[in-house]
Amino acid sequence: MPDNTALTETTYYILLSLYTPRHGYGIMQRAQELSGGRVRLAAGTLYGALNAMVEKGWIRLLPGDGRKKEYQLTPKGLEILQKELARLKELVASGDLVMKEEQKCLNE
Repeated sequence: MPDNTALTETTYYILLSLYTPRHGYGIMQRAQELSGGRVRLAAGTLYGALNAMVEKGWIRLLPGDGRKKEYQLTPKGLEILQKELARLKELVASGDLVMKEEQKCLNE
């Protein structure tokens, strides 16, 4: 992923959910919790995204008994997540700056 590519909200919350290893249903629950209920993942969407992220090397499937597949963020996935968080913080800071400047002009 190039440095300037934004993650989708779904991808962001899946990666964020995997800061601690989780199985599919746990990822669904955590993403919904973290997003305040905005992100509700269907099984097909989730497992398609997980497979794509495994292929990209952002997450890995942990060894297990095969009943519940558990996934974990990789160092590359953590780097992607950190870059996205920095990008989002920059967006918020820019928005705050413009809004404060505009408000100041309106009050003069």
